[in-house]
Amino acid sequence: MINPIFITGIGTDVGKTLIAAIVTEALQADYWKPVQAGYVDGTDAELVRSLLSNPVSKIHAESYKLQTPASPHIAAAKENTRIDLTLLAKDAGSITSQIQRPLVIEGAGGLLVPLSKEVMVADLAEALNAKIILVSRNYLGSINHSLLTAAYCKNRGLNVAGWVFSDDYMNYEEEIVQWSGYPAIASIPKLPQVNAVTIKEQADRVRVSLQKYL
Repeated sequence: MINPIFITGIGTDVGKTLIAAIVTEALQADYWKPVQAGYVDGTDAELVRSLLSNPVSKIHAESYKLQTPASPHIAAAKENTRIDLTLLAKDAGSITSQIQRPLVIEGAGGLLVPLSKEVMVADLAEALNAKIILVSRNYLGSINHSLLTAAYCKNRGLNVAGWVFSDDYMNYEEEIVQWSGYPAIASIPKLPQVNAVTIKEQADRVRVSLQKYL
C-alpha cells in the first residue's frame, strides 16, 4: 500500500487547498478532505475537483461535513456530533485499499487544530502513517509559525517529506529550510489566476521534485 500524502500548513489560509490540488494533479492522485468545517462558499473538495484536468484522479467524500465555519471540534459539538479518529482511519483504509495510486489528504488548519477534545490533526496524520507536506506562505510572522510547526514535528517524530512554499517568495524560504532541517520540495508563486490551466502548469513544473521527496 502506498503511504498517503498529508497536506498541512503552518496555520489557516496559507494555501493548503491550492497545494493539494497541484500535488493531486502532478501525481494523478486521489484527493480526500476527511473533515470539512464550513461550506457556505463551497467545500475544499469541490474546489479541488474544479481545478483538476487529468482523467484519473477521484475526489472522495468527506467523513465529516460540518456547516459551522469554526475549529472542527467546535463545529462538531455545535452540530451534535463527535469526530472519531477510529472512523477516519477506517475510511482512509477503505479508500487506499481500492486504489493503486497515491491519496492526497488535506487536513484542517495546522497540526494542532483539534478534531475533538482528545484528538488533533497531527494525531490523524500519524494514525494514517502519512508522509506530511508542510505548507508555508510568506507573511509577517511566517518564519516563527513555520519553525514552531517544524519543531513540533521533530519532537513528535512525524514523517515530514518537506516544505512547499506558496505565494511571493523572499529569502525566508532558504532560512526556514536551513533552520528547520526539512527540505524545500517546491515553491509555488502567486498565481495570476487559479484555474485548471494554471494548476496543471504548476503540477507539470514540480512533478519531478514531488516524486523525489515522496
